[in-house]
Amino acid sequence: MKKMIIQITSGKGPAECCRVVACIQCLMMKQAKQQGIELQVLENKPGDLNSTLLSSTMMAAGDNVEVFVEEWTGTIQWIAQSPYRKYHKRKNWFVGVAAFDVKELIQWNPKDVKLETCRSSGPGGQNVNKVETAVRGTHLPSGLQMMAMDTRSQLENKKLCLARLEARILVWKTEQLVAQQQSQWLEHNALERGNPVKTIKAELF
Repeated sequence: MKKMIIQITSGKGPAECCRVVACIQCLMMKQAKQQGIELQVLENKPGDLNSTLLSSTMMAAGDNVEVFVEEWTGTIQWIAQSPYRKYHKRKNWFVGVAAFDVKELIQWNPKDVKLETCRSSGPGGQNVNKVETAVRGTHLPSGLQMMAMDTRSQLENKKLCLARLEARILVWKTEQLVAQQQSQWLEHNALERGNPVKTIKAELF
């Protein structure tokens, strides 16, 4: 099964572009479900206003994921009246969508992770604090850390910790690539925006 990371960015666009990011995410989730593609949100960076996103990072998995991703990759033009500025003349809002192959993003190696056990804190009864069931994982190359204390099983918490850390590393690696992509997108925005891969005309409700 092919896995790809998708990143939707508003660049340095106004609140309307941040709203478009959230709308695009909803449309992609709906289309992915229809096409039998698993689409999981890894990280959302909220905008200043409710229901807006500066960026969204998702992971898509499925047999036809490349076809799905190709349809969205590039600049998306959304045509709508501003929901925030009633008499604003501008009606064209642009966001950028980038995609990366998971295998190219990261060579995940659990041996790069230092695992430590500690006592859980929080609900769970008296036994939860007597045994070191919580697990903290540190990814040595990046210094990123994740914690798992969801269950009373140290083994289960270890699995959860590694899974969360792997997902976090994917986001971290993606952010590095996206920073490059976003910089290029902003530099060439005039050219890119003149040739959107998809144009949507709908209200930014």
